[in-house]
Amino acid sequence: MRLRSVLRNNKSVQFALSSPIKGLNKRDNILNMDGGYALEMDNYIPLDTKVILRKGYVSYVNLSNQVSSLVQYNSGAYKRLLAVCNHKIWDITLANEYAAILSSGISNDVFQSAQYKNYLYFVNGTNTPKVFYIDAQGTQHCGDWGFSGSGLTADKIINVGVSKQRLWFVEKDSLKVWYPQTAGAVSGTLEYFDFSQVCRYGGNLVAVAGWTQDGGQGIDDLTVFITSEGEVLVYSGSDISNADDWNLRGSYKISRPIGYNCCVQYQGDVVIISEDGYIPLSKALPATQANSSQFAFSDAIRGLVLDRTQKYAAREGWQGVIYGRGGYALFNVPVANEFEQHVINVNTGAWCRFTGLRAFCWCEFERRLYFGSDDGVYLFDEGYSDDGAPICGTVIQAYNNLGTEQLKKIQLINPRTKSSAPYNLVIYTNMDMEEPKTEYVENIGSSGASKWNTVKWSSSADTIGVYWGNSGRTLLRSQWIANSATGYKASVVFKTKTKGNQIEWYETDILYEVGNGVL
Repeated sequence: MRLRSVLRNNKSVQFALSSPIKGLNKRDNILNMDGGYALEMDNYIPLDTKVILRKGYVSYVNLSNQVSSLVQYNSGAYKRLLAVCNHKIWDITLANEYAAILSSGISNDVFQSAQYKNYLYFVNGTNTPKVFYIDAQGTQHCGDWGFSGSGLTADKIINVGVSKQRLWFVEKDSLKVWYPQTAGAVSGTLEYFDFSQVCRYGGNLVAVAGWTQDGGQGIDDLTVFITSEGEVLVYSGSDISNADDWNLRGSYKISRPIGYNCCVQYQGDVVIISEDGYIPLSKALPATQANSSQFAFSDAIRGLVLDRTQKYAAREGWQGVIYGRGGYALFNVPVANEFEQHVINVNTGAWCRFTGLRAFCWCEFERRLYFGSDDGVYLFDEGYSDDGAPICGTVIQAYNNLGTEQLKKIQLINPRTKSSAPYNLVIYTNMDMEEPKTEYVENIGSSGASKWNTVKWSSSADTIGVYWGNSGRTLLRSQWIANSATGYKASVVFKTKTKGNQIEWYETDILYEVGNGVL
């Protein structure tokens, strides 16, 4: 932030307010919040020096039904994108005109999956588990798995994980985990281990994950078992049948996990989607038992997450995915009949929220991000519109005293942005934690546009709009805008609506007069 005086009877001050690169904050008191945060940040992503509007999405494959599961298969030269829709497993690798049915007769489209070697397993707790693989001759196979076991009911397998070069299958509504009798096997006989003899809080097993930890003597690979009550059982060793090799390192209590897709693996850590937020095990467990994760968790948006988990924890759709190409992790959240995404910049730990994306599931494939919706699959982070519809972005910055505790009258504001084409913009200031009494329209002046406060923003079916930025320009845009507001602390409200370009917002210059002798 920069503060400098302007010669206007020694009363005017120009203040440079950075865009809120610290991201969304739903934790701190609004009166004391750091000015680098935002009270709301929808569809804008906080980066190191600016915030940018997220990109849009385009239709990838139309399946005319809801897609509830998306999975990638990756084995050498063979890469496939698979979708579960309308009680069938589809190969949609080559998009719309090449979609092919691999398996049918499925009664529950919500699957959990894991790939081990070149075998991809699908389990849902309702049907016999499926396995997909491509053999050495390049032939695709998709059918029932090849495992059996004494006392095993195959259609009760609800989750699958991989750790210590072994598959682990979770039995629904129990504390049993099934594993191959022979380590490394992809078919054959399964044995089980019943955690009821070690669990202290009851419940049922929900997930298994591998956890890489540096204990000071080199990397130590552990196997983690998570129950519905938030009990985390951490084991070392690789041979569960050998008591001298397989050891319980500890039993820990965290908040309850949400759903069977509650584990997100990132840089050797395991991030748990829980009722208390998105928490890496390395943060949740005692410091003597865990390393220091580079993945910032959801403390800054804890209020938002708690609200969503309290209301919607039982709904399908909770999932996390790491999107390396975009530099962020995305957590899918079902909200009433819609969805929102909580998004974290994995380099800075700054959060934001995506809206307008009706996504039942997500999958990264070939470094691109896809989501399943009501009628098919969409390619995300592509283009500058949501399948032809405008992207609406809203940022409300934390309140700021603009360099002085005195009463002030804000006269002009100047948002410093960059874009390649014009776009609709609303920008104004809220003062002293009060909501504005009026609606605002796009208030960057152009001939024939609606005047400020006379028409609701974007209320017209064919709004002329007011455009900010010139077509073909990539330099920072600078233009002073009238803004009459009086108070001690100001919050800049920045709203955009576009389907034509990506907007970058760096800072806002604010010109005000101090109250002494003026107001």
